[in-house]
This record gives sequence, C-alpha cells and structure tokens, in this order.
Amino acid sequence: MSREEMVLLVIFMAIVTYIPRMLPIVLFKDAKLPHFWRAFFSYIPYAALASLIFPGILYSTGNMYSSIFGAIISLILAYYRLNVIIVVFGGIIGAYIAQMLI
Repeated sequence: MSREEMVLLVIFMAIVTYIPRMLPIVLFKDAKLPHFWRAFFSYIPYAALASLIFPGILYSTGNMYSSIFGAIISLILAYYRLNVIIVVFGGIIGAYIAQMLI
C-alpha cells in the first residue's frame, strides 16, 4: 500500500467514525428528551467503561481470586466516594495482599 493510499484510508476512516458521533448532536440539539431517556443515556458512559475494564480486572494478576478481592476493595472505596487515586491504589494494595496470602 502506497503512502497516498494510506493517507486516504486514514482520512476516510476518520470521516466514517466522525459522522455517527456528529449527526445526533446536530439533529437533536434542540430536542427535549423525557426524564427517563436523559437518565438512561447518562449511564451509558459508565456501562461502556465498566465493560471495557472488567475483563482486564479478572486477569490482571494471574490469579482470579486476588483480582476479585482487589476489585471488591475498589468498589467499597468507590461506594464511599473517595478520591479516584485512593480507589485505584486501594484496589492494587488489596490485590497485592490477597496475592501474598494465596
């Protein structure tokens, strides 16, 4: 593949990726959604992030039990709305301690 073809490919891929993201904003910028739909759409980023992160959590230490223990520690810390750095380090330390005990 030549350099020109590669550049055209990247440009067209960018356009194809941009259009589905831009169209709803342009078409529905003045639309008023019911409360249910606004609440529903507000949870989509969290669900997408969780689906991307969860498989990595299970296989992060090589031992599923220590990974799950670290995830539980992180969930508990996040439930109390602690700083994200504390949540991450708490999960890492929890997984480390569980790995040492197993």
